[in-house]
Amino acid sequence: MKQRSQRFLDAKKKIEDQEYSVVEAVKLAKEVAPEKFDASLEVHIRLGIDVSKSDQTVKGTVTLPHGTGKKIKIAVFADESKAKAAKAAGAALVGGEDLIAKIKKTNKCDFEVAVATPEMMRFLAQVAKILGPKGLMPNPKTGTVTDDPAKVVVELQAGKVNFKNDPAGIIHQIIGKKSFDDEKLVENCNSFLEAISKVKPAKMKGEYIKGITMCTSMGPGVKVKK
Repeated sequence: MKQRSQRFLDAKKKIEDQEYSVVEAVKLAKEVAPEKFDASLEVHIRLGIDVSKSDQTVKGTVTLPHGTGKKIKIAVFADESKAKAAKAAGAALVGGEDLIAKIKKTNKCDFEVAVATPEMMRFLAQVAKILGPKGLMPNPKTGTVTDDPAKVVVELQAGKVNFKNDPAGIIHQIIGKKSFDDEKLVENCNSFLEAISKVKPAKMKGEYIKGITMCTSMGPGVKVKK
């Protein structure tokens, strides 16, 4: 069992064993945050899906109205002209077959999101086994396969996020920074929860959302009303 700091344990004592409204949860999570730095505020949603069935995977995109407060490291796979525009828009890495060859050789992906033009997808197949398990393979459904990668880079940096349940059926999402105004965090959280509710798998049975927890990066969890 992970050893918790005394600061964490003291913070946890301030949280009642109950579910709080989003407004209350945001305020409490910030109040008990043990970090001395500007930590991220996270939302973790436990779903009632059957993760063994591919048609019950929960994934999608949502634009958080106030962004996450975090600059995303984006890689763009495109030809020279579009790669140059994407770089100017804020992409950290750009390239074509050369970048793909580097990933294939090193087996490393030093980025958080990958965007590609349709023409580059056949070359990306070479590293699908590297990108796929990390959730980095560009996908038309999440808007990361596009003829205008520069536009997508701008949207992602402005607060557009992709989400997908993990192998345990849980979705984890940063909704902002501790330094954000409460109102902004509440709006971001509500936008995210609304997006989750819209992508409920048609074939799943039973309770869709089993539990929602909010916390800072290193803080104790606050239960949120479903």
